[in-house]
Amino acid sequence: MPKNNKVALIYDFDETLSTTYMQDYILIPALGEKPETFWAKANQWSKDHCADQITGTMYYVQHAAREKGLKLTKQFLCDSAKSITYFAGVEEWFDRINDYGKKLGLHIEHYIISSGFEEMISGTSIRKHFKDVFGCSYVYGDDDTPIWPARVVNYSGKTQFIAKINKGLGKTEDRAVNEYMPDELRPIPYKQMIYFGDGMTDIPCMKIVKNNGGTSIAVYRPKSNQRHNAIQLLTDNRVNFALPADYREDSELDHVVKTILNRMATERDLDILKVKENHKKKEVSSSRMKLSERLSLLAKKMTKK
Repeated sequence: MPKNNKVALIYDFDETLSTTYMQDYILIPALGEKPETFWAKANQWSKDHCADQITGTMYYVQHAAREKGLKLTKQFLCDSAKSITYFAGVEEWFDRINDYGKKLGLHIEHYIISSGFEEMISGTSIRKHFKDVFGCSYVYGDDDTPIWPARVVNYSGKTQFIAKINKGLGKTEDRAVNEYMPDELRPIPYKQMIYFGDGMTDIPCMKIVKNNGGTSIAVYRPKSNQRHNAIQLLTDNRVNFALPADYREDSELDHVVKTILNRMATERDLDILKVKENHKKKEVSSSRMKLSERLSLLAKKMTKK
């Protein structure tokens, strides 16, 4: 019996679910900066020190907090998510899509893979809907402030978490992600994945999902110039769809995702029928073998007579 009832909906966070970067709402203003100024300084610091941009940002946030005299605790980062603004329909999306999946006999799991801060995502109103969140995170010292990056999720590094979802692994099971696992034992096949992202940083994940039979969707802020970038991803064959980030019922995104889920359920049902037909073939083959054996025995008996 095919096990293809599990479906993974995997999301980037910034500008995919939220309307801008998570740090822009409270954290950066608390550092005494405007978002555009802060990001320019953080990116320049990374360039000046030949640092990975994501690692550089994690350091620069610590540096700016020390300069400002702000205690950057885990709780502060968590609380900084309270005013995050989502695209239309996001907060109702998860329960509604889960219910739709149940009607099709599909079990839907939601995941986030983000270069943003996992501590901040943990403070969002939608965190409860996700089976797991893979984001950048700090190690904290005795004073509850960051002392080292615990996990850095940069652009190409995001793909390891796609593989972990495919294999049913937790975020710290790094060695197992490269170990061989037969496809039939993997809890969520790639073809049962839908990846949502907003741009260039999501391309590695978009490609790995799409190229392995899943679906990748580039979302963009409705009525904005981001539409051109999303359509370029579609033109370059990096995604299956380019759609407005409108998660409300009856939106274009809603219709596309439901259609994909319908297809998954149909393919599962066809797999079940194929298994039944294969059993019939085995039964006929077994009957023929038994008949052949009986005829062979009869022939031997006749020869002896």
